[in-house]
Amino acid sequence: MEIRQLEYFVAVAEEANFTRAAERVHVAQSGVSAQVRRLERELGQELFNRTPGAVRLTEVGVAMMPFARAALDAVSGARAAVDELTGLLRGRVSVGMIVARSALDLPDLLADFNRDHPGVEITLIEDSSDRLLELLAAGEIDLALVGLASAPPAGIATSVISDEELVAAVGAKDRLAGRSTIPLRSLAGRALIALPPGTGIRRALDDGCGKAGFKPRITFEASDPVMLAELAARSLGVAIVPRSLADARDHQLHALRITAPELRSRLELAWRAEGPISPAARALLNQARDRLSLL
Repeated sequence: MEIRQLEYFVAVAEEANFTRAAERVHVAQSGVSAQVRRLERELGQELFNRTPGAVRLTEVGVAMMPFARAALDAVSGARAAVDELTGLLRGRVSVGMIVARSALDLPDLLADFNRDHPGVEITLIEDSSDRLLELLAAGEIDLALVGLASAPPAGIATSVISDEELVAAVGAKDRLAGRSTIPLRSLAGRALIALPPGTGIRRALDDGCGKAGFKPRITFEASDPVMLAELAARSLGVAIVPRSLADARDHQLHALRITAPELRSRLELAWRAEGPISPAARALLNQARDRLSLL
């Protein structure tokens, strides 16, 4: 019984298809089929029920799955331990990110990490903060750049990249352009331009409006804060954006400080505080935290 046979067996079982399993392990389908057949002959039992439409585990195959996975995990762990001791990193790292300007230059960080550890495969995933935190908690990604308006969920550790005031940004011709501050309650009924639900900035807005006693009237949503500013500059509503973004476009926008309550949003680097973390993911996390300490 060989490790590659167990790898092919698990791939076929999880994909329920020999073709997809072959693509997953980067081997010709005939090679996967031959090795699975060889394993079945060695065991003296069929592991799969093969039909034209699908491939399903037999009772013997179901019984064998946990042992096959445990064997593959043990081999992976042994390789990781040796690589960690010798300073040679392999494996995969998955990083989630939101659309945001950040003092932590993520592309630059990943480029440097790839240069230092070319044997590590890096996957970058873009989604909302809420979804990225779910993936992080489930162990489907290793690190995430997220926006938060409150404490992170249990089991998630973070390092703050920025903690910024949110402002109400309007076009130069808007009737609010002559003011410097505005109570949040005064935005009730106004057309608001905001990020979609699941983002830190939107959560800060929704929570603040709830405290102020009204439901925000969102007329435009966009996943990129820059787009919010562009829409506000064209007098399509009041954009809720970070102060730095509004100040960078002061020739197009007028920013009002929001009071009662003040709104803030944090950009944070997040990772699992509990459970195992691969040597490759640990190395990337340490590199990212080192950069944050210099900001």
